[in-house]
Amino acid sequence: MVQFNPPSPRERSRTLASYQNLVSPEQLVNIEKLAKPLQNKTIQHINSTFVGGGVAEILQSLIPLMKSIGLQAQWDVLTAQSDFFEVTKAFHNAFHGEKIHFREEMIKIYNDTLQRNLSIIDKNADFVILHDQQPLGLVNAKKGQKGHWIWYCHIDPIDVDPRVWNFLSHYARQCDAAIYHLDDYAKHLPHKQFILPPAIDPLSDKNREVTSEESEKVLQSLGISTDRPYVLQVSRYDRLKNPFGLVHAYLELLKVFPCDLIFAGGAADDDPEGLEVYNELKELTKDHSTIQVLNLSPTSHLEINVLQRSAAVVVQNSSREGFGLTVTEAMWKGKAVVSTPVGGIRMQVIPGKTGLMASSVQELTQALLELLQNPSLAQQLGQQAKEHVRQNFITPVYLQRWLELMNDLENKKA
Repeated sequence: MVQFNPPSPRERSRTLASYQNLVSPEQLVNIEKLAKPLQNKTIQHINSTFVGGGVAEILQSLIPLMKSIGLQAQWDVLTAQSDFFEVTKAFHNAFHGEKIHFREEMIKIYNDTLQRNLSIIDKNADFVILHDQQPLGLVNAKKGQKGHWIWYCHIDPIDVDPRVWNFLSHYARQCDAAIYHLDDYAKHLPHKQFILPPAIDPLSDKNREVTSEESEKVLQSLGISTDRPYVLQVSRYDRLKNPFGLVHAYLELLKVFPCDLIFAGGAADDDPEGLEVYNELKELTKDHSTIQVLNLSPTSHLEINVLQRSAAVVVQNSSREGFGLTVTEAMWKGKAVVSTPVGGIRMQVIPGKTGLMASSVQELTQALLELLQNPSLAQQLGQQAKEHVRQNFITPVYLQRWLELMNDLENKKA
């Protein structure tokens, strides 16, 4: 069985009190109160990778924090071959409305892989959380077990391909509950449904304050100059993040405002398309010296932190988005974000208050120009953005919502 890597000493020492300067005393007391009925309950989180992507980053912070308040939290990951991840990536794209060639062979690969992973299930767990579509089929092991089985859908399922949904919903219906990021995403299955948007950890290397020395060292190592302002997009190299559209908007922007463009991302273990998109983007930008396409490792948290803090404007040009934690990260750092009005980004970027929205290449060019020419506006939006994140999308808030959810299910069982 593949198991969660031990947390770093800093993560092990992190407790609820570590966040006392970020949330109210009343909220800390409420979290402790909600945790009491759940003492020593076993919570098993299962997903497809320990590194890369929002789910892995969420769990890296959530698991130690759950443990610190007396919950027996654990994290396990599927063991699978590349053909399984090719199938589940196709399912991912199908959730976002892309038409795929859905074949019987895909069903066999999916079911056979999960059958080989059934031993991963902790039969004594009080809560088993299956994150996204990859481990969903493990619910076949649910029969006769005491725990609550929960499917956590982190992606936008509104336009899911009916054939894929017909296949996966068979498993989702067997769960005791489902979690979605937005009300719009709920699939109205015959069980309890919760709305639980994700969060960032403000104390992690990706989001903590950095020193000027750290910043200078990171930028130098990446070969980035701050002589000119730069526009930044951070994301996996994925077509749904639409980096190509941002390139076209930037080239229009460059005609009237001198600046650079940086893409910072990499590939997750469970995303076989990442390298292909990265190579296409490199080819598209090869003749433009003011554009950098960085292929960073999944553990480049400090590098991402520095890049976001040093950017003049941060962009998230996604065509579809489950939530968009890279937007949350940039907003936490006081950055004005220009984004598309899709998915969970709409909960974060409030036009004219915490950022700007753009639905086309032309609108994106204009929004970028507005912020670059008016730094005081960018600063104002950034300050309001940070407060919006603090109130809604940081780890202690997320933990409280988790505790409310689990108490709800426990009370209904009683």
